[in-house]
Amino acid sequence: MTERAPAGPGVDAMSFVEAARERIDYVASTQQDAVAAAAELLLAAVRAGGVVHAFGSGHSQAFAMEIAGRAGGLIPTNMIALRDVVMYGSRTPQQLRDDKLERNPQIAQEILDLAPIGKNDVVVIASNSGINGAIVEFASLVVERGLPIVAITSLAHSDVVESRHPSGKKLKDLATVVIDNGAPFGDAVLALPGGGAACGVSSITAALIAQMIVAEVLRRQIAAGDELLVYRSANVPDGDAHNTELEARYAGRIRRSA
Repeated sequence: MTERAPAGPGVDAMSFVEAARERIDYVASTQQDAVAAAAELLLAAVRAGGVVHAFGSGHSQAFAMEIAGRAGGLIPTNMIALRDVVMYGSRTPQQLRDDKLERNPQIAQEILDLAPIGKNDVVVIASNSGINGAIVEFASLVVERGLPIVAITSLAHSDVVESRHPSGKKLKDLATVVIDNGAPFGDAVLALPGGGAACGVSSITAALIAQMIVAEVLRRQIAAGDELLVYRSANVPDGDAHNTELEARYAGRIRRSA
C-alpha cells in the first residue's frame, strides 16, 4: 500500500484535501439559510410547471452540469451556456474560441433569446468572480423579465474587484438569493513559493452547493407528498426509458446536449 504524505502547509495532495475540506465545512456551516432560500425558489418553479435554468461560463459550466440533466438530479432542468450561440444560433465555432467572450455584455441578449425560458421558471447562475460582462448582463436581462435568480459566487473575490459591466453591478447585486461558494480571492488555495497560488476549489464547492439545493428541494417534496421528478442513471436498467418519459412533459423547454 502506498503511504500517504501528511497534510501540511505545502503544495501536495493532502494539503489540497485539507484546504478543500475547510471550504466545504465553511459552505456547510454558513450557507444553509441561503441554500434553503434557493430550494424554495426552485420548488415554487417546479410546482408551477416551470423549469430550472442553470448558466455558467468558463469553469462554472461545471456547476450548470451538476444542476441540469445528471443522474439523481431534477428532470425539469435546462443548461444554458455560451456555446448556445453556435449550437442553437448563427455564430461560428471560430467566434466561440474568443477567450474574452464571457466578458462581452452584448452576447448576453443573444444567449437569452435562444434560451427556452418561461414565465414560471427560475434561473441559477454560477460565476466565481461574478463580474464578467456576459454574466452580469444576462442576470440583468433575467431581472427585467421578472424571474428570480439564484447566484453562486465567491464573495471573497467579488467583494474586492471591480465589475467589468458598464453598470458597475456584479452578479450578487442582481440575485434574489446569493450563495457564497467559499472560494478565496483568485480561487486557488495552495500558496506557491515566490508568490501565486495553485489548485482551484470553486468547482468542488459549487458542486456541493448544487447537490445541497437539490436535496433540499426533494426534502420538501417528500414531506409534501409531491411527485418526485428525478433522473436515473442512463447506465442502469430502464434508466433511459424512465428519463425519456419524464422529459417528454417538458418537450421543447429542456435541452440535453454534451
